Amino acid sequence: MLNSLDSALTTTSLDPLSLEPLPPETRQRLLRFPLGLHDSALLPLEEIVGIITVELNQILPVPEVPGCVLGICNWRGEMLWLVDFNHLVGCPPLYQLRKALAPPLAIVVKVNDQPLGLVVQQVYDIELHELQHLQPATVGLFPSQLIPFILGILPGGNGPVLNITAITQCPLWQIHRGEEERGR
Repeated sequence: MLNSLDSALTTTSLDPLSLEPLPPETRQRLLRFPLGLHDSALLPLEEIVGIITVELNQILPVPEVPGCVLGICNWRGEMLWLVDFNHLVGCPPLYQLRKALAPPLAIVVKVNDQPLGLVVQQVYDIELHELQHLQPATVGLFPSQLIPFILGILPGGNGPVLNITAITQCPLWQIHRGEEERGR
C-alpha cells in the first residue's frame, strides 16, 4: 500500500516552478475598535505606532482643555496627549461606557512627529479590506462630529475607515500645539 501511495504522490505532485506567482496583495490591514455603544470603526494599521494600556493614575490632567482630552502621560519619554475618542466624535464618553474591569487602551498614532493617544474601550481585530472600494460618508448615518474624520465607508455596512491625518490636525490640537510652542 505504501508503494502505491508513493507512486500516486509522485505522479500527481506539482512542480513548484510551474505555478503562477501570486498577485500582489491589494488589501490594507485595518484595526477595528468599538465606537459608541453599538458601532465600530477602523484605522489603517500602517499609521498606528502602538497600543498601550491606559492606567488612569498615570494620566496628568491638563486644565482648560476640552472635555474629550483626558490629559497627558509619558510614552517612551515623550508627552502623549490622551483623547477620549468616543467623546471627541460625539459618542458617549468612555466613563459612561465602562463596564469591564480592564483599563482602556490608547491607540497611539503619530503624524509629523506629534504623537496622540486615541483612548478606546478595547481593540477587536486586524482585518484586510480593499480601500479603493470606500464610499463617501453619508450625513445622518454617523454623529456630525465624526464626519470630518472619516476617510470612507466600507461597503456592506462594515464601518467607517478613519483618516488619522484629519484626526491629528483637528483644530483642538492646533490650538494647544500653538500654546505649547509659545511656552517654549
